[in-house]
Amino acid sequence: MYRPAAMDGDGPTISRPVPDNAAAVLPVHLALLILAAGPADVVPSSVRAGDPDRGYEVLRSKPLLPPDFDRETLLRLGLTWPGEMKAKAKAAGEEERIAMALARYGLVAPPADDPIGGEVLNYVETPNGWVMNCFACHGGKVAGRTIPGLPNSHYGLATLTEEVRTVKLMTGKSLSHQDVGQMKIPLGASHGTTNAVVFGIVLDAFREPDMSVNTGRDPGPLLHHDMDAPPWWHVKKKSRLYIDGFSPKNHRVLMQFMLLPTTGRETVLSWEDDFRDVLAYIESVEAPPYPYEVDAALATSGRSVFEKNCAECHGTYSTDSSAETYPEVTVPIEVVGTDRVRLDALSVSHRRHLGTTWMSRYGEDPVVEDPGGYVAPPLDGIWATAPYFHNGSVPTLAGVLSPEERPTRWRRTENGYDRDRVGLEFTAVNEVPELDARYVFDTRRADIGKTNGGHTFAADLSPSEKRALLEYLKTL
Repeated sequence: MYRPAAMDGDGPTISRPVPDNAAAVLPVHLALLILAAGPADVVPSSVRAGDPDRGYEVLRSKPLLPPDFDRETLLRLGLTWPGEMKAKAKAAGEEERIAMALARYGLVAPPADDPIGGEVLNYVETPNGWVMNCFACHGGKVAGRTIPGLPNSHYGLATLTEEVRTVKLMTGKSLSHQDVGQMKIPLGASHGTTNAVVFGIVLDAFREPDMSVNTGRDPGPLLHHDMDAPPWWHVKKKSRLYIDGFSPKNHRVLMQFMLLPTTGRETVLSWEDDFRDVLAYIESVEAPPYPYEVDAALATSGRSVFEKNCAECHGTYSTDSSAETYPEVTVPIEVVGTDRVRLDALSVSHRRHLGTTWMSRYGEDPVVEDPGGYVAPPLDGIWATAPYFHNGSVPTLAGVLSPEERPTRWRRTENGYDRDRVGLEFTAVNEVPELDARYVFDTRRADIGKTNGGHTFAADLSPSEKRALLEYLKTL
């Protein structure tokens, strides 16, 4: 198989999530990931163990959605680009045009030793066109290196969809579900983030409790906001999914984004074994080791700083995995202080419904109805997972530790890595350009959850303590 390389004192406390199941079936305003079928559809999760080899093959080879575009369309996308980029694309050969398109939209080639091969990791290449897979958001690159399971902080889904649609209209090709859907639902305001939670809410609204399709259902109010994907190597340490930890960790929950109205109930149920294997693959992914030099003495000093200031929420780390701890605590939003739009996008009733459905095995896998905050994640491979916070608003770990170092508006380079500040190589910008505005992350956009405040726990450390802590974090 392919393997890529409680707070003390007064005030709010940090607590672990407490499941709160409900028996009542709620109205049509359903939550992210909540998909239902009748009790007769219950299949124990222990039917068979997942196969991680096959899970990777499913992700890379099985089209679970309709195609978004074909290779011919991809080659023509340069016709929509601004200024010099358009001229360069017109003069380029086929291979260079493909490379330019991958760079523009944040798509990445598979690693050199990938057993599936193909031109791109993020889509399944079929005779009928390229089909988005889970690596679209969870297969990225850091310092120029592709890593399956790494958040794709380059992905420009909104820009790609707009420009694909333009080319299709120019060439008379049929529009895909993605092309049409973007006209009603925003796909993301900056490259590297998507409106993922709302995608799930809308897809679920088209399902009856037995998973039959009803496109007349109303998804209710939608709080659009941008999210940064988490790294898959965290999943093995967690018992619950997502930044608020409301969802149980099971293979059925992973089916959420495949549930277009064109996909019937029987097809969805037939994919259960596929997703057992996909979860097994996700839990097999290992964090990549830091590829540069580390000051061992400074890192040792930083370990002490970490254990005194960070381990209570983020756990402890060791070369012996059996000696590690991960508390999986939920930090109240009033304590962590990071952007709360993601938390508010799902109501108690949204989350509660999951506990009544096939997705949670009708509550056998408990649901947290009102998490009240965000789960402090494990920090394995943290050097690679920039930008930081659940919305991707902070480009470096130095900015996480020192709020005054967080830029208001910033633009990253494609392959650069900042070894000193640990994270993305970026440039702070004064204004968001009219053209290619999505390449700039604008933390002033509180309306869509892009603010970069909060998590000030390390702010009072001395400069030398922060420097040592940064060095230690490279080793996780």
